[in-house]
Amino acid sequence: MSAFKTFQNIEPQKLYNLLVLFTTGLLFWTSITTLLPTLPAYVEDIGGTTQQVGLVMGCFAIGLLLSRTWLGQLADRKSRKLVVLIGTLVGGIAPLGYIFAQSIYPLMAIRAFHGISIAAFTTGYSALVVDLSPLKQRGELIGYMSLAVPIGMAIGPALGGYLQYSIGYTPLFLASSGLGLLGFFLASRVAGDNRQVILSQAIETEIVPRRSRSFGEVLLSPSFLVLTLIMLFIGLLFGTIASFLPLFIRELKIDLNAGLFYTVAAIASFIIRIFVGKASDRYGRGLFITVSLICYCASMLLLTIVNTPAGFLVAAILEGTGGGVLIPMTIALLSDRSYDSERGKVYSICLGGFDVGIAIAGPILGAIAQSRGYREMFFISASLALLSLLLFVTQSNKSLSNSVRFAFGKAKDLYALEESR
Repeated sequence: MSAFKTFQNIEPQKLYNLLVLFTTGLLFWTSITTLLPTLPAYVEDIGGTTQQVGLVMGCFAIGLLLSRTWLGQLADRKSRKLVVLIGTLVGGIAPLGYIFAQSIYPLMAIRAFHGISIAAFTTGYSALVVDLSPLKQRGELIGYMSLAVPIGMAIGPALGGYLQYSIGYTPLFLASSGLGLLGFFLASRVAGDNRQVILSQAIETEIVPRRSRSFGEVLLSPSFLVLTLIMLFIGLLFGTIASFLPLFIRELKIDLNAGLFYTVAAIASFIIRIFVGKASDRYGRGLFITVSLICYCASMLLLTIVNTPAGFLVAAILEGTGGGVLIPMTIALLSDRSYDSERGKVYSICLGGFDVGIAIAGPILGAIAQSRGYREMFFISASLALLSLLLFVTQSNKSLSNSVRFAFGKAKDLYALEESR
């Protein structure tokens, strides 16, 4: 009932935009995740090695990296909506390329192009949600609006696995494309948000925008640098899950559809997001980020010893809980620490750490998996999660003592802006 009350208090035009955005996000993430359990198998089925699977999957992040900076600037200076449109359009076009790619290098190129969709959509979507959210309900609304991710990830892998198993890869790629293009159509219905008009109105009403920090200032700022590093390490971890989990299950000959792992993770992510956003507005973001990193560490450690379907599903619950808390809380924390005029830039840099992690996870950890096995690869992933936890607990705020207290919900964020416009 709390969620309904929150949305009832939002003015009609903003509510309409939020609902259209949420549906767009649901279609987009369903489209993207239909390929999570199926694309690694597709690469292997056309003759790719374990390391080549990692290369193809990692190329997704190359497109992310090459486009995030420009897209962040575009979101700040021109339009958040335009960036969302770019993301959904690329998400609808790219799956068609997989139909015609029958060798590794064309697949790498298409996968890199597909990566632009995530860079654009996540940057534009996150910035638009924050723009439309009242300051005191920011965490709560980010939590609710981010539910599009786990719902899409619950539907997408199960749908993708079913389509691939029952009717083959071509219908799978067509379905993924259709969902992305439908998202593009819906995104076009969002009311425009011309940034120049908004900034002009702010000046006319004497609400003068603060100076936007440069990319260098954002990247080197202690308030953002630690979060960027944490996203890098978690991106490495996520890259192993996205690229190699289906092959790990296949190698063990366990009777478990890999898509079910992602679906269970998405359900766990959905459940936790319902509660964590509003709670973070009250108790702060730090405690929840700490819990999320503990969940990631436990999940990866479990994958180093698991031998049963039930064990994999427990690991999925832990991984989904970690992701369901970490991503929206990081976005909320970045929003608390940045001005409206620079949020696209801040997201593109800090969330870009996640992209770098995914990009290098495939080739680096894929080589480890090929030479030493998947279990050792997941042990390294657990170590990265533990390193992230230690980094956050000790370096997330202006001093060691304040960092520790902030990480356990006992102190306010000293980097938060008084008026995060």
